[in-house]
Parts: sequence; C-alpha cells; structure tokens
Amino acid sequence: MASFSENRRMRAMDGAVAMEPAPEIKESDVVDTNQPPSTAEHYEDDKERVSLEIKAGLHPLKYKFVFWYTRRTPGVRTQTSYEDNIKKIVEFSTVEAFWVCYCHLARPSTLPSPTDLHLFKEGIRPLWEDSANCSGGKWIIRFKKVISGRFWEDLVLALIGDQIDHGDKICGIVLSIRFNEDILSVWNRDASDNQAVMGLRDSIKRHLKLPHSYVMEYKPHDASLKDNSSYRNAWLRG
Repeated sequence: MASFSENRRMRAMDGAVAMEPAPEIKESDVVDTNQPPSTAEHYEDDKERVSLEIKAGLHPLKYKFVFWYTRRTPGVRTQTSYEDNIKKIVEFSTVEAFWVCYCHLARPSTLPSPTDLHLFKEGIRPLWEDSANCSGGKWIIRFKKVISGRFWEDLVLALIGDQIDHGDKICGIVLSIRFNEDILSVWNRDASDNQAVMGLRDSIKRHLKLPHSYVMEYKPHDASLKDNSSYRNAWLRG
C-alpha cells in the first residue's frame, strides 16, 4: 500500500501542489449509493482491485474513497433537503488518481458559507443515518478561517494514507465552511467504544500537531439526530 508518511512534501502529477506539514497552533450530481456489501465481499473486492492496480503500475490505497460536496441552505435542516444537497464529486483508489482529482478541487478558502466538503470511504454516505454511521459519532475541531485549509489538507493525506490510529473505525472526514469559523470533523463507526474514541482523538492531535491542551469536542450522531444539529451541544470535550 502507498504510504504518505515518508514524504509529506508531495507534488501533484498535473499542476504542482506542494503539501507541507501543518503548522503548530495554539488553539458536484446527486447520487444514491446502495448499501455497502458485506465485510467478506468488500474484502475480496478490495483484494481484486489492489491486484489489478499493482499490475497496472499504480500505487493502490488501502481503501477506495469518495469526495462529496454540500452547499447548504441556511435554516432548519431536514432529512430530505440535506440529502438533496449532497453531490458526489469524484472517487479514487490510487495515489495517482487522488492527485489528479485533488489538484482540480476548489481550495477551501474559495468556498462560500455554509458549505461542507466530505471525504468518505466508498459505500458510506456522509449522513448520520447511514448504516455505517448511525452508531458512531464525530470528533470536532474548530479553526480560524485563515488556517483551516492547511489542516484539512494534512488530515486528507493522513486519512487516505492510513496514517491515523484506529483507521479501520473511521468512516470519513468533513470540512465545514461557516461564516465565523471553519470546522473539521472526523467520523467514526462506534461512539460506545471509548478506548477507540479517545485513541482517535490523540492520533488526530498528533497528526495535526495540535497542543496536548487543545480542546476537541465529540458528539454521537444519535445526539445530532435528536437536536438536529451537527456541532451544538457536544457531549464530550477533551
């Protein structure tokens, strides 16, 4: 599998985009995907995919990923309106395909508010109600708008390079562009697995070079369903 940890200053194949380590801080078609296949089926599909990509001289990632985009309408979130606004941008499963699509994506600083940019494993939609997400939750990291893009890039590379601890428990990541701040969130499968939840927090802090004292928030998706909010009333701070 390709590793992104050996060289964090990578350049895109088509249009150079330098990726540097994140600095230390003090604080577009709607699609319906089927339910993901069983674990065994998915494993066999991944094995076949990786074998074919290696034979083609490519560098396969451990997982296949999909970029999604949501341009939200300010106001009350409803299930129908939110699903209608989710757009699938592109999918990729190799290092080469990632850079080809990534260097053509709009930079976070150019996106209007409120907008969400999602990167999820194939077969998982960026919805609380998705079968892979419904028992899980998310770690929430808030940033000033001027610096969020750099941390998003670093988190993207860590995710697709399988560099985050408990990576098998991660469903995806989200960058939420808001008027006064930007928010990164990392979604995991099981909110009740406290050891994995806290281990994921520590790994995120290491990869983003956040101070140990930096306070992150965690919120289960069932709590979001109850209060109809992604980021308000977080249950855990740490």
